[in-house]
Amino acid sequence: MDVRQLEYFLAVVDHGGFHRAAAALYVAQPSLSQSVRALERDLGAELFHRIGRRVVLTEAGTALVEPAREAVRGLDLARAAVESVHGLRGGRVDVAALPTQAIEPLTSMVSGFAARFPRVSVTLRAAFSVRDIVGMVRTGACELGLVATSGPLVTADVRVHPLGQQRFVLLAPPGGPFTAGETVSRESLEGSRVIVGQEGSGMRRFVDRLRESGVGFEIAVETEHRVSILPLVLGGAGVAVVTDAWRGLAERAGVLVLELDPTDALDVALVSRRGPLTPAARAFLDHALAPTSQGPTGPSRPPAAPPTSAAGAGDVGTDA
Repeated sequence: MDVRQLEYFLAVVDHGGFHRAAAALYVAQPSLSQSVRALERDLGAELFHRIGRRVVLTEAGTALVEPAREAVRGLDLARAAVESVHGLRGGRVDVAALPTQAIEPLTSMVSGFAARFPRVSVTLRAAFSVRDIVGMVRTGACELGLVATSGPLVTADVRVHPLGQQRFVLLAPPGGPFTAGETVSRESLEGSRVIVGQEGSGMRRFVDRLRESGVGFEIAVETEHRVSILPLVLGGAGVAVVTDAWRGLAERAGVLVLELDPTDALDVALVSRRGPLTPAARAFLDHALAPTSQGPTGPSRPPAAPPTSAAGAGDVGTDA
């Protein structure tokens, strides 16, 4: 067994097949397949069920994923530690993030980090639930993750580094039904057409709880594509409840960003592995936790008013 075999095995797992894994690694598929076959012979067990072009992990393959990630991450850590003896002149840090938090505070974090450490590569991985991110960080698929939850995240699987809160605001088109600078009450949303995210998202739970409290409105659009929210609002399809991570983009696009009363907030945090971090990941974490690292739309931005319980708190959510 060697580390390259483990890297090839994990690539097949992460990309869902040999062809895509070979393309991602820039290697010939026969070479990758032979390497995985050699690993299976060495272990005395098949790691994948091959079903046409699809592959599914066997029980043995599932058991290998976490220790394989630990082994590969351990080698990366050893290499990075040696390379950093004379300063952080290279390396890579992998960060998993939820869609909304990938807008802010992640954009500001990465921009500031890149300015300080221009030779360190940052890889951003998409995830759609807090559980997914915690799993990716715990198993070593990523060293860091950015999460947002309804209430502080409590878990023994990873280290949690609180960053602050993101409160919910309302996005509305210019020209009505609301005016710039207006604070929108719960009752003012009665009869509105609302654009919502998918089930399980923070923005969707906020809207659902408003409806449960007796506010009547129509769901105009339900979208899993966050990039469509601003165009939909600008096009007059409806209003949308999002966190103020969207503020900068929305205002530059000409969308009104209005305060909600009452509102609620999500707790934003970075999570890291409990084991040692590579120097690049440690530097990113230190930079992100510095008071000035987050931009004006990041979670350290003080809320206009203390959040209330309009959308509930304490339950672990996905994202805004």
